[in-house]
This record gives sequence, structure tokens and C-alpha cells, in this order.
Amino acid sequence: MRLQTFAFTLAAVAPPLLAFNVSPSATLLNQLLAAAAWGGVLACGGAARRSTARAGWVLAVVLGMLAAAALWSGLAGGLPTSMVLSALALCACTWAVAHRALAGDSGFDDFAAGMLLAGLASVAVAVIQVFQPEWADGTLIARSGLPGRAVGNLRQPNHLSSLLLWALIALVPLAQARRLWRARLSDAAAAGCAVLLVLGVVLSASRTGVIGVLMLAAWGLLDRRLAGRIRIGLLATPVVYLLLWFAMAAWSHHAQQTFGGEARLAEGDLSASRFGIWSNTLALIRANPWGGVGFGEFNFAWTLTPFPGRPTAFFDHTHNLPLHFAVELGLPLAALVLGLLLWGLWLAFRRAWSEPADLGTGARAAFLMVLMIGVHSLLEYPLWYAYFLLPAAWAWGFALRASPATGPSRLSAAWLRGAGVLMLAGALFAWADYWKVVVIYAPSADAAPLAQRIERGQRSLFFGYQADYAAATTTEPPSAALGAFASTTHSLLDTRLMMAWARALDESGHTERASYLAARLREFRNPATTDFFAACDEPDDTGPLPFQCIEPPPGLSWRDFLPRDEHGAKAHNLRSRDDGLPGRPPHELATRFTP
Repeated sequence: MRLQTFAFTLAAVAPPLLAFNVSPSATLLNQLLAAAAWGGVLACGGAARRSTARAGWVLAVVLGMLAAAALWSGLAGGLPTSMVLSALALCACTWAVAHRALAGDSGFDDFAAGMLLAGLASVAVAVIQVFQPEWADGTLIARSGLPGRAVGNLRQPNHLSSLLLWALIALVPLAQARRLWRARLSDAAAAGCAVLLVLGVVLSASRTGVIGVLMLAAWGLLDRRLAGRIRIGLLATPVVYLLLWFAMAAWSHHAQQTFGGEARLAEGDLSASRFGIWSNTLALIRANPWGGVGFGEFNFAWTLTPFPGRPTAFFDHTHNLPLHFAVELGLPLAALVLGLLLWGLWLAFRRAWSEPADLGTGARAAFLMVLMIGVHSLLEYPLWYAYFLLPAAWAWGFALRASPATGPSRLSAAWLRGAGVLMLAGALFAWADYWKVVVIYAPSADAAPLAQRIERGQRSLFFGYQADYAAATTTEPPSAALGAFASTTHSLLDTRLMMAWARALDESGHTERASYLAARLREFRNPATTDFFAACDEPDDTGPLPFQCIEPPPGLSWRDFLPRDEHGAKAHNLRSRDDGLPGRPPHELATRFTP
């Protein structure tokens, strides 16, 4: 097997199949593995050429604007430096991978074969999760917390569905050429693979998957350059989906087991929370139309804005890419970014449908992959994960690539290999850096005291805010760790953190802000706040009302909680030994799941 083939296969297969992960993040290792594997693709790739696809620079412009927005949010807003650095690194990696496809000679067949293998392996995982869930050990096969639904080793049913749909798309050019890793791929084998992949989509019970199946059928209907057998297979995909769905429903009734697809249909309101967050987002856009709330600050602004009828879950994304850009970047910049992305899609479409022969099939498949993940991005945020973002960037670059390519470019090849080495090194560094906070949430038997682990974790370059969460939620009194709230509240606010933050503000004399936080927390109607608000149900007449029972004053907004100094500029916290690091907390920190 050629080195490039191995690199592409590893990049496609390894990230979505890694089940092992450690707190506080359930997917970080998958994402680091994706960055390392795609770095390997760049480092081990073949000759690079001078790309004639000038349209590829649309991706560079978009990524540059997003990187600038992240940098500005860190300098002028409240976004922690660690999150700014992560955003900048991810933008750079995305452009490097896209440019590899723009300048590369080949690789799509290897990429497609790897995606097919990843999809088939994920189907095996899905079958175990639904039919033999006791075999899921959490290390080799992830456990599904959704009865009767497969989540794959990515632990999310919609992510599994998109991965399987990508595999179905990748199967098309392989079946068209009847080749798989330079071996013959028979029509029967291709049909069998397609049925298995559709079965996996059914087991995920993903509504996004249904949309994807219909898109595959539309491809078969519209693309007359595909072989007749391929077009018939694509057109039959919805029929196969329905047959497998009814077969699963019959099995669930016979075996008295839960089938996630049927359970989803039985739900009263399928999208109440999603519609709710979209409505709240539109209100935030109306309140901040020009500059937005800042890159990466949606969760902070939304959580701290009064929404009495808000969804009860905490959201760190709008679950709609255009809305997310609009609320964080402001309408003018969001319109420019979205306009450029749509232009890039149109150019990729024109190029893919004008390319002749088998290369054209690959280009159209690459375009469909980008379009498929784009549709998913209208309902969730898959591109916030490196194991979707980087393959999508490569596919987009391939779809945009002009043909024929010009001669070899030593400069392009050199910087791509250098970028690949940097991605590998960066992933390894981030892995080592992450372990500084892992020991806080998943300590070994001989681990150091919690205070020492937190102090070491706060020195993490990329994940210090996770250590700040530990400091903020375990220190007694919370005001002793007031400085820790400056960063961790911009990652993912939750019930535990908000209660600690409100207490810390009250103890520090900021009672009005504390009551404002309590009012926002009450809107989430979380049962975990029962004790927090118990004093309001039976007030003590002998003393003043607790802060959580006081109506907050008018005029406060989420911007009043941004870290500022006395001059109104962003405050940069310089830690000292006594700035709020915990001493001996009353209990060890419980494991916290961070999606």
C-alpha cells in the first residue's frame, strides 16, 4: 500500500472510530486524531502543483475573516486566549487541508475508499449498540445513552448519520469505476455495502439522515453521466430506507425492544428546543445587528439575556450556521462570509458538473459531501468538529480544483509538508496539554490533591478554562475563586457554574449582578436549582431576602458581565498564588461531560 493511500485511509477511518475518550471532553481525542491524521496526509502527500483554481482563494478569505473575528473577540471581548488560539489553529489547519486538495495530483479514490471503510466499520458499531448494547464497553465501542438508537463511536446519532451518508457518496465513484484500492469491486459487493450503510442510517434514527437519503435519490435522478446501475441504486435508496425502517419496527414489536425511529415519531413536538433557540437567536440579532455578540460568545450572550420562554437546555451554538454567523459576527460581516461560501459552492458545482469522465464523478461526489454537511449545518454544528471540518475542507478543495493542473511547484509542496508536520506536532502538544486538565476530572488513585491538579491545569495553553471551571465550582467560598469565572464562563455556562458565579458575585458585594444571574438561572427551570431557590419559597422574615429572591434592577445586560478593568478595557487576568485558587475544597470534583 502506498504511503499516500495509507495516510488517506488513516485520516478517514481513525477519527470516527476512536471510542476511547476521557473527561472533560467526549470528543477531543477524536478531533486531535483527525488533525494529526490529516497532518500526515499533508506530510506524506504526493507532488504538489500550481493550482489554477483561483476560486479556491474564497476559502482562504472566509477563513481569514473568521480568524480575524476570533482574534478581535479575544482582544476586545471576553473570549479566553485559549479559545482564540484554538480557533486560529483550526482555521490554519482547514486552509492547509483545502489547499492540499487544490494543489494535489490525486487522492480522491484513496479518500473515498477510506470513507467507505469508516462507514462500514461504523455500521458494525451501530448494530452492536442497538442489538447487543451490553457489548459496548466504552473503550472499543462507545455506549449509547439513547435507547434503541445508534450513536457510533462519535457518540452522536446525527454525526453517525452524516458519516454514513458520506460513505454512501464515496461509494458512487468507486462503484462507477468498479475499483476499490485497485482491486475489482463487483456490483453485488457495492449493492451490499449500500444496503448496510442505509441500515446504519436507519439505526441512527436521525431526521437529518432522511434528508440525506432524499439528496442521494436526487443525485441519481439528475446526474445523467452516472452509469445506469448507479442511478437506479441511488433512486432506490429511499425505498431501501423505508423497507429497513419497517423491518426494524417489526423487530422491535416482536422482541419488545425500543426502536429509536419509532420513538422519534411518537414524540409530540419534534423540534421545540431548536425552534426556541432560533427564536431567541433572532432576538439577539435584532439587539446586536451590526457587530454581533462576538465570535464564540453566543452561549455567554444568550444565557445572560432574559428569555422567559427559553429552552431548558444550555446551548453553545444556534444549531444553524447562517444564524450563528449572524448573531456572532453581525449582519454585514455574516452576509459577506455567507455570500462568499455560497459563491464557493456555486463554483464547485460548476466545476464538478463540467469535469469529464471518472474524475468528474469524483468531483461531483466531493461536491455532494460538502453540500450534505452544509445541510446538516442548518440543523446542528458538525463543522465545529475537526473530524468533519477537515474532510469537508479537502472535499471542497477537490471540487474547486481546476483541470488540468499546471506543472510541479516545489514551494507549494514544501510548505504543505511543513504544514503537515506542524499539524502533527500541534496535535501531540495539545494531547499532552489536555492531560493537565484530565487529571482534574479523571484522577488516578495516586493523584495529587485537587488544589495542585487545578493549579497545574490552569497553566494549560489550550484548556486552562476547564481547570478554571473546576476552581470556580469547588472552591468555598466561591468568591475566593472569582478570577476563574472570567474565562470559564465563556466556554459553556451550565447550572452548576451559574450558581457558583452568582454566589461569588454576591459575596464580593455585587448583589445586583448576582440577582440578575439568579433570574436567568430560574428561566432554565433545572431541578438542580431546587435547593438554590428554596429560601425564596419560605423566606426568613427576620433578615433580608437572599440575592436569588430579589428582583434584579433594570438596565443590566450580558455585556455588563464581560471582564473589564476600571477604564472599560478588557481585563487580562494575571494569576498569583492567592487570586482565588482553591485551598482544600470540601469534595472532589465530579466528572463533567462536555459535548
